[in-house]
Amino acid sequence: MAEQFSSGKKSRGLIMKILLMLVLISFASAARLPLSRQKLEVRKHLNRLNKTPVKTIQSPDGDIIDCIHLSHQPALDHPFLKNHTIQMRPSYHPEGLFDESKVSATPKQRTNPITQLWHANGKCPENTIPVRRTKEEDVLRASSVKRYGKKKLRSIPKPRSADPDLINESGHQHAIAYVEGDKYYGAKATINVWEPRIQQPNEFSLSQLWILGGSFGEDLNSIEAGWQVSPDLYGDNNTRLFTYWTSDAYQATGCYNLLCSGFIQINNEIAMGASISPVSAFRNSQYDISILVWKDPKEGNWWMQFGNDYVLGYWPSFLFSYLADSASMIEWGGEIVNSEADGQHTTTQMGSGHFPEEGFGKASYFRNIQLVDGSNNLKTPKDIGTFTEQSNCYDVQLGNNGDWGHFFYYGGPGRNPNCR
Repeated sequence: MAEQFSSGKKSRGLIMKILLMLVLISFASAARLPLSRQKLEVRKHLNRLNKTPVKTIQSPDGDIIDCIHLSHQPALDHPFLKNHTIQMRPSYHPEGLFDESKVSATPKQRTNPITQLWHANGKCPENTIPVRRTKEEDVLRASSVKRYGKKKLRSIPKPRSADPDLINESGHQHAIAYVEGDKYYGAKATINVWEPRIQQPNEFSLSQLWILGGSFGEDLNSIEAGWQVSPDLYGDNNTRLFTYWTSDAYQATGCYNLLCSGFIQINNEIAMGASISPVSAFRNSQYDISILVWKDPKEGNWWMQFGNDYVLGYWPSFLFSYLADSASMIEWGGEIVNSEADGQHTTTQMGSGHFPEEGFGKASYFRNIQLVDGSNNLKTPKDIGTFTEQSNCYDVQLGNNGDWGHFFYYGGPGRNPNCR
């Protein structure tokens, strides 16, 4: 009898063990399920983004540049672009384009040419465009597959509302020059390139121009271009050329570079999101890039040019509501994210990390600032305003001379004894 009881106890114990194992296995499967679903979602997204290349180039910085046939580029996934005939050149360039080669800057203020790192290992054939390949880890760093390649909301400097609550709520800080009150059809500037230090991986530092249309509400249209350091987006601290667009204040539309359908690239030499080399050094050689964005008066598309030689491509006007007509505000300058990770202001640098008053070779600058008017002429802006949320952290100073036209120095170190 005792033996029967003992064996019955053993069987029950065995059954309990088996049941426990089954429960643990089902828990483990349940825990793995969202991960595999997420991986599946990421893979599907990568398949959409990474088109089959004609040629692949390994960049010295670890990037993979795929040369994609013009007609297979990501932009053409847009439902409105299914039968789009790619415009291979703008109908018109703005008149009065500032000729950088004629600048008689003093030797101290002379700047040097710039390139992209991947050029060291090859070039893309005709009728292809260079596309930085998106890797699985790039997408996994984003808060979700849907948000990958998108800016967070509320990241536009709104000059007239320097409300402390706004600063803390959005975490974005700026040092900008701006014009408003007219119709604008483009903007240009030459920006020197640095490699600012970023404190937290979820912070970034950028220098760009903004072409803005609409109010600062949910209908804001924006086209943006410049250079940025963004560990979250790219997985490193390299300085990279970038563009951005949105037609609804960063909510559902738009993205960085070519990470969604929209911007149509025609150039086979410059890759959006690729590293810029070399960068400026404190009290040493200065390197700068020129960016021009303008509206083609005939077709209505917004074109982008990099330097004097590279017309990169265009944003079709149908992507926008207000910018389908014209811009109502232009901004130039720097932006950082201050996440206050340790309860103090970030030490993320804007520009060179030095204040404007330090001047050439030390501070960052925008020079030869110009606007495109309704007659497609490049003009010197009038009534330039400046704006910064906290001038003790990042500041901006305007200037004007014969060589540099309208210019400004901007930036700063972030946290310091006067910025906490």
